[in-house]
Amino acid sequence: MSPMTLSVLLSSLALGTMITLSSTHWLLAWMGLEINTLAIIPLMSQLHHPRAVEASTKYFLTQATASALVLFSSMNNAWVLGEWNITELENPLSIITMTIALSMKLGLAPLHFWLPEVLQGLNLTTGLILSTWQKLAPLALIYQIYPNLNVSLLMLFAISSTLMGGWGGLNQTQLRKIMAYSSIAHLGWMMIVLILMPKLMVLNLSIYLLLTSTMFLIMITLTTTKISSLAISWSKTPTLTALASMTLLSLGGLPPFSGFLPKWLILQELTKHNMGVIASIMAFSTLLSLFFYLRLTYNLTLTISPNLTNAPLTWNFHYNYKIVLPLTMMLSITLLPLSPAIISLLL
Repeated sequence: MSPMTLSVLLSSLALGTMITLSSTHWLLAWMGLEINTLAIIPLMSQLHHPRAVEASTKYFLTQATASALVLFSSMNNAWVLGEWNITELENPLSIITMTIALSMKLGLAPLHFWLPEVLQGLNLTTGLILSTWQKLAPLALIYQIYPNLNVSLLMLFAISSTLMGGWGGLNQTQLRKIMAYSSIAHLGWMMIVLILMPKLMVLNLSIYLLLTSTMFLIMITLTTTKISSLAISWSKTPTLTALASMTLLSLGGLPPFSGFLPKWLILQELTKHNMGVIASIMAFSTLLSLFFYLRLTYNLTLTISPNLTNAPLTWNFHYNYKIVLPLTMMLSITLLPLSPAIISLLL
């Protein structure tokens, strides 16, 4: 892909998200979502591989269905109430359809069916964009209309997402599918706390973007997409391999790493609102996710490939993210001591 085409597509991605973030009219928000979708599809299909074409088609059909539901919901609300403002979504039918539409755009269970298959068909850079940047616009809409959303339906989606994100990743061998189920589980945590404390959802989203970006950058640097290839990553860059295991443990939510902070605060908030059963379900679902994170950590640090290589160890490994990757990795591991300052700023 030429640099001119790539710059146009990336600019369109940024433009679509900014339109959705800054709009107060449903048609403008829908337009931003459409620009976002149409800008990423050429990036998905740039490999000209059958799997990439299949992923692009699945993504287009799913996002088109969700966008049609968004448009139907907003038009129905305007027809009944005469109001196009995003925060004035009050018609019951529009509330239910909008909740379903935005959940489908995000990939919340049980509407998650497209996310693992689509992510598996993409290259790692496009997968990074899909797992991080593409979540911002739907989450911004949900954040604006959360007082009017169907609480029972959203809570059902949230609990289903945490359970499905844990169960679905247990038998996976492809790293991109594991990251897809990790995304589903983290989105479930965001939705459950959105009902109780929206600012805590913003903190959880920030930590999620940081951890997911770090993990994808590590995968890009190691040029690995399967668990089996992690065993020889120590020969490429031992230091990065050791730090990658800490990033995986942070994704699992283990202390003393950064990923423990949002889970700790969310469970505390749930118990404050006498939702002990839901907090227990969320905590147990984290154990499922932690299993495949520990599995990846074991393959990274405690196994050695049985194949002998004649090439010397590449201790001086050159990669393209010399500034971004060390910064994101440091933040994804060491933010927990700063939790009082973070909580005072955001909450």
